[in-house]
Amino acid sequence: MSTQYTPYQNNQQLVIGKGCSGDPCLFKPSTYSFNGIIDEVRIYNRALSDSEIQTEYNALTSTPIPTTVPPTTVQPTTVPPTPDIGTVPPTTVPPKAVTTSGKFRVGPSVTLRPVTDVIEANQDGIVELFMNNPSLNDVTLNVDARVSVPSGIHVYGESFGQAAGAGVVAGTFSVPPGTSRIITLVIKADKSARIGSHTIQFTGLYYPDENKDAYNPMSLTYSVTVKEPSNKPEEPPKDAQANATPSETPGFGVVMAIFGVFAIARLLSRK
Repeated sequence: MSTQYTPYQNNQQLVIGKGCSGDPCLFKPSTYSFNGIIDEVRIYNRALSDSEIQTEYNALTSTPIPTTVPPTTVQPTTVPPTPDIGTVPPTTVPPKAVTTSGKFRVGPSVTLRPVTDVIEANQDGIVELFMNNPSLNDVTLNVDARVSVPSGIHVYGESFGQAAGAGVVAGTFSVPPGTSRIITLVIKADKSARIGSHTIQFTGLYYPDENKDAYNPMSLTYSVTVKEPSNKPEEPPKDAQANATPSETPGFGVVMAIFGVFAIARLLSRK
């Protein structure tokens, strides 16, 4: 500023932005009011030089004015509805097949079938060990049999060997599904056997395949009457192996064989 003013000294109140005369100045209306906003007011006890005023001005104008960042408005996102694609049928998981490995579906049978229960000189006692494994089973029937023989009695049979006089003989047998097996046991008495009734005890167990943990106990008895000692009780009978092989129900192959024999016989009868 190039204009200088002489400070006015009195006891009046200091007023900024308003001009007036008289006392008190603050409470009198005035036509010299500054129309605007005054800030950064500074009062010095001396007059500043031009360079000082310029320095203060530069300092004020170089101060950055904070910028007000308007708040960010987040626009809501509208998710489009999922188009109707129809009802999806539920997935059906087929049930697992029930396996019967190592188990009998139908219980097998192990029984004794008496044939002759009297021992004489020319007649031996005969009993059959009958084992049947139904065709509904998928496993083999295994039988572990033991025969307890009274004193003076001799027992002969396939896989049993010979048991004589108060002994125990054992045999094991396998029966495939859908088949039966018959083990014929011949019983003789020597001279030491008492005359009268004797009980022969069949014990043991049977189980599916090799699953011995699933065994079933077996206990059978057979009574035979000794009337007189047998001829040659220590000699095994020749037919001890009779009916010892597995048997099956005649199937299609057997029927066709019978039909073929019948057809050949009919052709020969026409000649």
